[in-house]
Amino acid sequence: MMPAPKPAVITFRDVVVEKNGTPILAGLTLRLSERRIGVIGRNGSGKSTFARLFNGIETPSSGEVGIDGKTGRKDLRRHVGFVFQNPDNQIVYPIVSEDLAFGLKNLKLTQQETAARIDTVLTRFGLAHLRDRFTHQLSGGEKQMIALAGVLVMQPRVIVFDEPTTLLDLCNKRRFMAALQELEQQIVVVSHDLDLLQGFDRVLHFENGTLCEDGPPAPVIAAYVARSQC
Repeated sequence: MMPAPKPAVITFRDVVVEKNGTPILAGLTLRLSERRIGVIGRNGSGKSTFARLFNGIETPSSGEVGIDGKTGRKDLRRHVGFVFQNPDNQIVYPIVSEDLAFGLKNLKLTQQETAARIDTVLTRFGLAHLRDRFTHQLSGGEKQMIALAGVLVMQPRVIVFDEPTTLLDLCNKRRFMAALQELEQQIVVVSHDLDLLQGFDRVLHFENGTLCEDGPPAPVIAAYVARSQC
């Protein structure tokens, strides 16, 4: 395994997101430099919108998001990868190897370099046997692993996961989380699975578009559970 790169410094400065006049996130100012960051909150709390700001899928109505002092959307896309809840929203091509090569086209790599990146990622996670498979024939767990591989071949510094285990059964969930724990990249994970986040460095709790708790996992998760009693 390669040595872990230095975590990026991700900044949110006075970020506001509104849609059709409705506030989704309000006045968010943050500096994130931890290696493992969790994001929790009820449905509709703004946490998924927050996650999509990291790599420019969503853009602020006002304010700015930056990485290592650079605030351009191009810089965010270059350094931050995103794994969707549903891998079908991420997998584009009918053959696994073609899908993994898709994002690399803009990097102007040689065929040999492209093949080497794909082989390295597939071999690392025991997925080499899927290289020539049709993507529509993959199981849910295999699709999620291929979606992760599609991000990893781009060699991002940061990877954001939006509810990555929601559609997985217990066996595939455990496999995916084992793969996640091995990653040397800085990761941000939006999840309702509170146990998953217990070993993280920092957890952010959103409610009604605002950040209401921010700190180590134990107290932030405890406060979230207390607020969520029905």
